[in-house]
Amino acid sequence: MQTTSVTIENLSELANTIRMRAIGAERFIVAIAGPPGAGKSTLVDELRDKLSSAHGSVPVVPMDGFHLDNAILTGRGHLPRKGAPFTFDVAGYRALVERLRNDRDSDVMVPLFDRDLDLARAGAGVVPAGSPIVLTEGNYLLLDEAPWSSLAPLFDLTVMIETDRKTLEDRLVRRWLAHGHDADAAKARAQGNDMINADLVLTRSRPADIVWRN
Repeated sequence: MQTTSVTIENLSELANTIRMRAIGAERFIVAIAGPPGAGKSTLVDELRDKLSSAHGSVPVVPMDGFHLDNAILTGRGHLPRKGAPFTFDVAGYRALVERLRNDRDSDVMVPLFDRDLDLARAGAGVVPAGSPIVLTEGNYLLLDEAPWSSLAPLFDLTVMIETDRKTLEDRLVRRWLAHGHDADAAKARAQGNDMINADLVLTRSRPADIVWRN
């Protein structure tokens, strides 16, 4: 059982660690977690570029592709909390990762979240057959609460992005400003939902194999 995490601050070192750990694996799934605003998408894009030259195109499976649709969230009264753990199809995400583990000989289509349209698009991405390394990222991949905790056996390596709370809040406010909200509304969106979710990730995630600090 894991007792300690290794801290890495250099992208090349992180990529090399993944390469070394993936040697001999037919498929090696790396889970990258972190609170909203931590920079998961940025890190994954940079890692994909670093790893792709040696391993072909490294596919990415975002957890956000499993957002419940706004119509469902509205019907359940959950739309104001969109992005909270209970607003995702966890079982659907788990089934996809299980298929990635067990079906390495077929292309696997994956849903992607379109931020401009604010909805998930089915079949918008693909994990090509034979891809040896797959990156997956999301807020709650290491959340130590059911049903998210059932994901633990599916990941070969886990990475948690370390970011201080003040930085997270500043980034989240800027994100809502970029989406056209005024300063008061942006701060309210960040503090009223995003930071609640961020605090959950910060306090209730199990330790990762690697802590990414940059």
